[in-house]
Amino acid sequence: MKYALSGIVCLIFFLGGQAVAADLPPLTVVDRVDLERYLGKWYEIASYPAWFQKGCTGSTAEYSMLPKGKIRVVNRCYKDSLEGPIKESRGKGVVVDKETNAKLKVGFFLWFKGNYWIIDLDPDYQWAVVGEPKRKYLWILSRTPTMDGATYSAILSRLKEKAYDPARLRKTIQPNE
Repeated sequence: MKYALSGIVCLIFFLGGQAVAADLPPLTVVDRVDLERYLGKWYEIASYPAWFQKGCTGSTAEYSMLPKGKIRVVNRCYKDSLEGPIKESRGKGVVVDKETNAKLKVGFFLWFKGNYWIIDLDPDYQWAVVGEPKRKYLWILSRTPTMDGATYSAILSRLKEKAYDPARLRKTIQPNE
């Protein structure tokens, strides 16, 4: 039952992310992503509230290579508090823009996939910002559970240039590691 519910949640999420709003400028992505460097564990620092993440704290995403160039995606969070049970969703991603590797489609249920665009990325792959063309979803990710204030502020200023509203971001509580 929990897998069916997760599938329904992902289905609605991805169907909602397919169309591009006509009143928004085209969303730009980073020039190039080295997928090998991007793989591994990322901590969610902040995100736009999404109903499919309701009650999640300590959220992480982990990426690893699969055969035929696909990417395994494992999202985890603690439900309701850092002491709560771990919720896990597994999916697959595929690069749709081989020139940059910055545009992917990620799916968690059958054939439905949503946009996963890397729109800002640290040169040393210590943080990343992921969005999608409608600006409905946004995640700020870091290799560590915390991010220094100057880096976070600089990211927020660049988000405004990409037609994202930084005021909608909610910081994610992470365990001390």
